[in-house]
Amino acid sequence: MPYQNFKDKVIVVTGAASGIGAAICDRFAREGASIMLLDRDEAGVKAAADKLRTSGVDAEGYRCDVAREEDCTAVIEQVIARCGGIDFLVNNAGITQRSPFVDTKTSVYRRVMDVNFFGSLYCTKAAIGSLMKRKGVIIVIESLAGVSPLLGRTGYCASKHALHGFFTSLRSEIRDSGVHIMLVCPGFVETNLQTRALGGDGQVTTHPQSVVGKPTSAAKVAADIFKGVQARRALLILTPIGKLSYWISRLAPILYERIMARQVKEELVR
Repeated sequence: MPYQNFKDKVIVVTGAASGIGAAICDRFAREGASIMLLDRDEAGVKAAADKLRTSGVDAEGYRCDVAREEDCTAVIEQVIARCGGIDFLVNNAGITQRSPFVDTKTSVYRRVMDVNFFGSLYCTKAAIGSLMKRKGVIIVIESLAGVSPLLGRTGYCASKHALHGFFTSLRSEIRDSGVHIMLVCPGFVETNLQTRALGGDGQVTTHPQSVVGKPTSAAKVAADIFKGVQARRALLILTPIGKLSYWISRLAPILYERIMARQVKEELVR
């Protein structure tokens, strides 16, 4: 059954202080949902929650470093105690990396996996009982990098591929429970995520980002996600270029690798 009524539904969004996370909060807030915002940036997430409350939205901001399991467990427990349960969990928090593999410390890979993969796992583990009880929805902000290769971002791709494998398998396990899982694969999006991309040394890189096509806005991504939830989509590939890339990578993977490598070859310039 498609989802139609979001009024008073409890929606937890990680990485909610800015970017796609904040846009998702705004979109679902317009439908009357209660918005629980999680972010490592305590000042930012509190300000975002305050802004929603001034518009009459039931919202609360929580500091949560998703790379720490104890943070995820404690905050999810606080949300359940406050709201009675969770209807939607949006695993959005993430970081990225841009650097050639040969120049990248292994610690960078651990950091990216801790946030992107384990952060989603920890939050899902903490919320799964409530989600099953309320026949809720898990939304995973993955990436085209989770279903196809992307030169210069081996750590980021690895984390997103891990998310894809984990959540498609989990969907198979819990399908009969009534919980729906939707994987979302945006392409290049205009957010501050890229301004904080890790370089090979683990510091924020000054290397300019290579993009393919025109980056879309976080608000457009959030609007598409809302429509996808309404339609109970299992996989949401965004933008025409994203859809084209997805199918080329499926039907002609070697051709896709060559085209992609030419498009973003500047990522390997040192």
